[in-house]
Amino acid sequence: MKKLITTLQNIWKIKELRNRILFTMGMLMVYRFGSYVVLPGVIPAALENQQTGAPSDLLGLINIFTGGAFQNAAIFALGIMPYITASIIIQLLGFAVPYFQRLQQKEGESGRKKLSQITRLLTVAITLVQGGGYLAYIRSQGAVDPSIPPGIFWLSSIIILSTGTIFAMWLGERITDKGIGNGVSLLITIGIIASLPQAFIFEFQSQLENAGLILFVLELAILFVVMMATVLVVQGVRKIPIQFAKRMVGRGNSAMPASGARDYIPLKVNAAGVMPIIFAQALMFLPATIAPLIAGQDADINTSFVMRELTNPFSVTSSIITFLLVVVFTYVYTALIVNPQQYAEYLKRQNAFIPGIKPGKSTADFIDSITTRITLPGSIFLGLIAIIPSFAVWFGVNQAFALFFGGTSLLILVAVVLDTLQQIESHLLMRRYDGLVKSGRIQGRSKVQSIGANM
Repeated sequence: MKKLITTLQNIWKIKELRNRILFTMGMLMVYRFGSYVVLPGVIPAALENQQTGAPSDLLGLINIFTGGAFQNAAIFALGIMPYITASIIIQLLGFAVPYFQRLQQKEGESGRKKLSQITRLLTVAITLVQGGGYLAYIRSQGAVDPSIPPGIFWLSSIIILSTGTIFAMWLGERITDKGIGNGVSLLITIGIIASLPQAFIFEFQSQLENAGLILFVLELAILFVVMMATVLVVQGVRKIPIQFAKRMVGRGNSAMPASGARDYIPLKVNAAGVMPIIFAQALMFLPATIAPLIAGQDADINTSFVMRELTNPFSVTSSIITFLLVVVFTYVYTALIVNPQQYAEYLKRQNAFIPGIKPGKSTADFIDSITTRITLPGSIFLGLIAIIPSFAVWFGVNQAFALFFGGTSLLILVAVVLDTLQQIESHLLMRRYDGLVKSGRIQGRSKVQSIGANM
């Protein structure tokens, strides 16, 4: 405890770091305030009487990521999600379209500025589409004042929603530039954390009435273990040693060969991050969309049973399919973002090699085989993380609290917290203060001089 207090004092002593933290907190407070400002013409009481969606369906998931703004029909109802969607689309286009590949890899800073501009324009287009669907949804819930003409309500609300998303995107960029941590990720994280106290209190009251305090403490212990395991896998890397070719030091007869420097290629165990779970959940939402169409027809008993199993995210069938989809998408997405040939070409340009492996194709094949082997445990872990909430619900945990045992929420929380702590630690170490851990460096943090930071 004393070391923690000392570290906090050191953080406060550094003026730049203190200002960055205060600026970040201020921007997050502005974002949270906007989550409670209701759109003009919307009746909040009507929305409170409606069920926006279970925490596990699509609407419930969006509501969690926006910190309740979706259910409140606030000006930040769409949050930062259109920007995230646009970024994912641009990233996928970078794998398939040569123009975007050139912008990402060969045009440097100018290419990144063009991609950023394209992403923002795409964000506006996605916001207009999603905003129209959202307005139709809240109108179907009877939450719109009938005295307001539909045209005026739609036009004004779509402008406000688009402005809210663009403003949220601006907040995220300002946090990244002048604050601490990744701004966009912090906006999502603060939305997820906002739903934690209510879910925690509800679970505590429920277990206290039914099973007692011991079971609740056991749940917290299991949650802690799952978080620690997630940290280990998120930070885990497979280091491939490399060596730079020897060079001659001196002139003439006195020239002596200098030993080549040693380094390593850090291949992440979980290179795909949270994307496989997002893709798998997107596919599993399709049955919920098709179910109403089948329910209106003469569906037989077997079809109805299958649809019920698929639309229930906590069923055994849905959990098995989700696990398999996450494993498959982990391999696919890792293959897209990890390019062994690019690693081999980079080593060749830097006059470096992997000991015992020939340069060129042999190096690319070796890196590819290592990536394939370490992706297997990473994909299995991601699959288990995706379905752990189902196990929690089977053992009596309420759905809102069960989401924090795994899935997208847990991975985002862990990744964002680790990234923010790393930036704080770098400020401390630059000013010769102790880091956030005893070793002085957060385990798994990539070296500045590592190959992964240069590619």
